[in-house]
Amino acid sequence: QVHVVASGGGSVQAGGSLRLSCVASGPTGRSYCMGWFRQAPGKEPEQIAHSDNEGRTTYIDSSKGRFTISLDNAKRTLYLQLDNLQTEDTAMYYCAMKPLHRSLGGYCGRAISEYDWRGQGTQVTVSS
Repeated sequence: QVHVVASGGGSVQAGGSLRLSCVASGPTGRSYCMGWFRQAPGKEPEQIAHSDNEGRTTYIDSSKGRFTISLDNAKRTLYLQLDNLQTEDTAMYYCAMKPLHRSLGGYCGRAISEYDWRGQGTQVTVSS
């Protein structure tokens, strides 16, 4: 059974930084996608960025510049560096993962519903 565990959230003031971690365990396979998503109260989940197991990353336009993801494939850990946080960044941050079947034309995708395994989330609260 695959487990995906996100951690590192907390409360910070505007302009502050946090580093989130997402650790995967279990039979994920060697080819996979991992992505960070967030969901603010009353809103749909939105993707921040994703990476495949080879470290190829894709950012959603609104995330570029302040947020950075990085992958440690050996540890199956995806990091999310959040810099210059703003109050509108307050949300539950989720990590999700899916196997990547390249030979079948697989791709990582943008919607959290496309990901097979999802963690419990870590809360980020930014105050002014």
